[in-house]
Amino acid sequence: MATTVSTATSGPSLRRILIPLALAQFICSFAGSNMNVMINDISEDLDTTVQGVQTAITVFLLVMAALMIPCGKLTDRWGRKRCFVIGLGLYGIGALMSAVSPNLGVLILGNSIFEGIGTSLLIPPVYILTTVLVTDITSRAKAFGVITGMGGIGAAAGPLIGGLITTAISWRAAFIFQAIVVCVILVLSRKIVDPLPVSRTHPFDTLGAVLSAVGLVLVVMGVLAADDNLALMAVLLAAGAILIFLFFLHIRSSERAGGEPLLPTAVFRNRIANLGLVTQNVQWLLLMGTAFVVSAYLQVVRGYNAIQTGVIFTAATGGILASSLAAQRLATRHSQRTLIIAGFVTTIAGVGLLLALVAGSPSPWAFSPGLLLIGLGVGVMLTPSVNVVQSVFPEDLQGEISGLSRCISNLGSSLGTAVAGTILVIGLDKGSYAAAMIVLAVIGLVGLGATLLVPSSARRQAG
Repeated sequence: MATTVSTATSGPSLRRILIPLALAQFICSFAGSNMNVMINDISEDLDTTVQGVQTAITVFLLVMAALMIPCGKLTDRWGRKRCFVIGLGLYGIGALMSAVSPNLGVLILGNSIFEGIGTSLLIPPVYILTTVLVTDITSRAKAFGVITGMGGIGAAAGPLIGGLITTAISWRAAFIFQAIVVCVILVLSRKIVDPLPVSRTHPFDTLGAVLSAVGLVLVVMGVLAADDNLALMAVLLAAGAILIFLFFLHIRSSERAGGEPLLPTAVFRNRIANLGLVTQNVQWLLLMGTAFVVSAYLQVVRGYNAIQTGVIFTAATGGILASSLAAQRLATRHSQRTLIIAGFVTTIAGVGLLLALVAGSPSPWAFSPGLLLIGLGVGVMLTPSVNVVQSVFPEDLQGEISGLSRCISNLGSSLGTAVAGTILVIGLDKGSYAAAMIVLAVIGLVGLGATLLVPSSARRQAG
């Protein structure tokens, strides 16, 4: 990384950087969850089904996961600030297209494709610019905490804000809200300066980008196909796995030949980072999977409207907000590993409460204790998981690992909606809610197991 970058560590200069970058992370995470409370409204307005809305949500998250790494590499050729601005522009266009969409196809084009591509372009610069502009380690850790915390809050607040707007105006107005926020970010980001040089001749690994993107798409689409075509599911999953394997062979071969692959193999050789990436994937899988399952169950089975569903999710929003505000203080007292373990235990307990209390009570407030614990648990471990991964790599690999980290997190979000959502929609009135929540709890145990394998010496966040 360039050594001439000026340090922004405190006061107005740090706030000028953080506010637009954190808002960008917020609105992208918000977009991934706010549609959950619009399932009935969108289905009726566009004459589609729960599965159709699930597909739109999943494809949005999947496009982000598939393109995050290639778009991260494009920042070297186009510049971090330029990619950020282009991404915001595409996102805004997609939001406006979604607001006026006459059918599900246009909604998928606007929300899932345009907003997904826009997010893939703007999110890598958020983390790269934070890394290069905030050079003080302590301040950078705080900055990452703010940005990841805003991501969690955006995902948790999406149902509430989306529910309020949908009930008061229309589900279409929720996309207008997103476009307005994008305009605000564009204005606030005018003074952000990209300090790194742009390399117009910087090589781009097109084959690696295609292999990785198509492989991830096939895997998630295979999961979505499970509800009506098991043979197609098997074919898609197998094809996706083969392409991902070929991607790894390609980057290894390219690196040995002296080329510059999409990702250096070094990012996959660190055991601590690999375990940290697993925890990131599972965290977002749990958060987004739970959000879709509970939202669909409330609207389709219990007949709640968007605002009623959104209000119930205030428990999760409050939990993430509370734990995010306490993140810095907790990080100075406990190791990253301890915080992630505590987060998984709390989140899994929340899933257990969603199973136990909801089954025994018709009250909508029976969802609150479980959602509160899930919010607290996810909020506690979001930042430590990012820090565990980022802190084990040198400065010259921060861009690559940031892209991979965001890819893995978004893949978890798309898998959460795909896996839990597919189980749910198979039989909403036949106990599939319980089956979906049990699957999420088991996946949570996998994340906890990965965390237990992280060395106990994983250092504390600088305070």
